[in-house]
Amino acid sequence: MGTARWLALGSLLALAGLLEGRLVGDGEAGFGECDKFFYAATPPAGLPADSHVKICQRSEGAERFATLYSTRDRIPVYSAFRAARPAPGAAEQRWLVEPQIDDPKSTLEEVANEAEAVTSVNSLGSKQALNTDYLDSGYQRGQLYPFPLSGDFQVATFALTNSAPMTPSFQERWYMNLNSLMDRALSPQCGNGEDLYIITGAVPSDHKVKDRVTIPELVWLAACCAVPGGGWAMGFVKHTRDSDIIEDVMVKDLEELLPFNLQLFQNNCGETEQDTEKMKKILEMVNQVQDEERRVQSQERSIPLSSTRSKRSALLPPEASEGTSSFLGKLMGFIATPFSKLFQLIYYLVVAILKYIVYFLWFVTKQVINGIESCLYRLGSATISYFMAIGEELVSIPWKVLKVMAKVTRAVLRILCCLLKAVCRILGIPVRVLVDVATFPVYTVGAVPIVCKDIAVGLGGTMSLLFDTVFGTMGGLFQVVFSICKQFGYKVTFENSGEL
Repeated sequence: MGTARWLALGSLLALAGLLEGRLVGDGEAGFGECDKFFYAATPPAGLPADSHVKICQRSEGAERFATLYSTRDRIPVYSAFRAARPAPGAAEQRWLVEPQIDDPKSTLEEVANEAEAVTSVNSLGSKQALNTDYLDSGYQRGQLYPFPLSGDFQVATFALTNSAPMTPSFQERWYMNLNSLMDRALSPQCGNGEDLYIITGAVPSDHKVKDRVTIPELVWLAACCAVPGGGWAMGFVKHTRDSDIIEDVMVKDLEELLPFNLQLFQNNCGETEQDTEKMKKILEMVNQVQDEERRVQSQERSIPLSSTRSKRSALLPPEASEGTSSFLGKLMGFIATPFSKLFQLIYYLVVAILKYIVYFLWFVTKQVINGIESCLYRLGSATISYFMAIGEELVSIPWKVLKVMAKVTRAVLRILCCLLKAVCRILGIPVRVLVDVATFPVYTVGAVPIVCKDIAVGLGGTMSLLFDTVFGTMGGLFQVVFSICKQFGYKVTFENSGEL
């Protein structure tokens, strides 16, 4: 026994060495390096700083998530995560405490096992919940973020600062709801969760476990998908009453339900650019998850009253049951225990078989309905396409008729034009000949005067030339004779004057 105890203690110490929860100082803005777990690196605004501590949870040297913890209620106000990828297997639940919340001067700077911290931390449990607070209380430590994670990441979520009191039935349904929503609605509509920001939280009630840890009135989750041009935001609320179904709400409505009217996401996760089609698909999956939860509740209501009472009495605190117990009751319970256990085993087997049969029938019915819907959809699409094609053809018939008539008219006009040209050419040959023949005499008679005129002008010119020649010749002769005579007369006159 001693060896096993030391081995267990050694494994817990090794686990604690892997985890590091850093308290963020009051002077630091936001959550320091853990701001990356918030949309636009902006934590929720509107909460007072008193009675709250900020934790940047680390694991193996890397930041894992951020938590705002209430030291007054000893439960987290909220924790912020980036949607993680599924893990191959579940991690062992080892709930650890944060020493520096109770003792800021503690030398333990990392989350530690409660058994180790109790000897070295002053006033351990004065401001945070401990594992002993849940013993024999009827409540379990319920994670605000229950999704399967990678090995070290999943271990990091098993911190008491990330848990709140939940009844076993409520915890089972809360985990079932969120796992279904994450796998079927949130991650598929946000690129498999690569750009999905998650904030989970709890709203305290007036009741406490052992007068120390406040029981939540409701738990909530807000999701913000930051895909450019195709983002969305959605909120979910579940009251701690077992009969309540998880509710889907808009982020603005969720903020009104929370204390101090928190603003969860900056600019409401870019609400002006949110993709409404994706949100409709998410709401369809949410309706399916709600229907599944209603079926589970209806099956649980069919459990016999004696079995329900035995379950409820098992969840009561020990002090509530000690007042009504007696030796005879214990003896009868000891005798009836094997038979009741056998009856419960048979009952659970029958219920499980019936449940799986119902699930199988539901699956088959769903597949048949989906097949019929698919066939009807295809038939309807084909019919609509057929009628649309016929309608398009009927609408195009008048236009096609007009086009054909226009082409026929154009062709007829071209033929008529060609015929007219041919007729004109045929008729044009004799008309020109007749015109030339008819105008020949006119041209001939009109040319006679012109010819006679030309002849007369020619004759006149000839006669004038002859007269000019004759008279010119005669004039020349007269001039010669005159000149001779003149010369001769001068000579006679000179001679006569000499004789004198």
